[in-house]
Amino acid sequence: MLITIDDVLTPAELATVKDRLERSVWAGGEITAGTQAALSKNNRQLPEDAEHLPALRRIVLGALQRNPLFFTAALPARILPPFFNRYEGDQNYYGNHVDGAMRILPEGGYLRADVSATLFLSEPEEYEGGVLAIEDTFGNREVKFRAGSMVVYPSSSVHQVTPVTRGRRIACFMFIQSMVRDAGRRRLLYDMDMALLQLRQAHGETAPVVRLTGVYHNLLRHWAEG
Repeated sequence: MLITIDDVLTPAELATVKDRLERSVWAGGEITAGTQAALSKNNRQLPEDAEHLPALRRIVLGALQRNPLFFTAALPARILPPFFNRYEGDQNYYGNHVDGAMRILPEGGYLRADVSATLFLSEPEEYEGGVLAIEDTFGNREVKFRAGSMVVYPSSSVHQVTPVTRGRRIACFMFIQSMVRDAGRRRLLYDMDMALLQLRQAHGETAPVVRLTGVYHNLLRHWAEG
């Protein structure tokens, strides 16, 4: 399931994020790549000791927390603190790879990466290339969204960022452990929730809508972990 979410960040938040990233010192992107991914990763990334990283993460996590579509699509149990990357010049691509299944949490322990997300921070006209190409059971998709918008997709997908041939592409990426581990079940819950939303708008809180809402929550209760 690939879901797009527009306007995750407000214009004011986006301006703040871009300003702080512009004043940041970047490191090689291989710092968070696994052995295999590091061979194809050629970009820049904010290191963990970057001055503005804590504030940037708070802005993104706050935006996700108030976004109901993100919750419906990912059903997040835990979110690894977001990362920020940059593609330009000679460091301009990330070849085909699959995100690692387990990620170390800052407080210790591991997060199982079920869902990946990319939040675009550069406008599409600011760079050429830099397409996020994702291959999964839904087929091959290529995305390049406006700044402040996000794409959510299974971490198990094979994906890449094609070479940026002009300009600069800046984005935020993150990994989420979902309350519902199985991607097929997450898809069923997402479809049901979207259908319920349309039914409420068309017919109000009728008795059948209330019963179907109960089915949704009972399935979530049955399938959710932790």
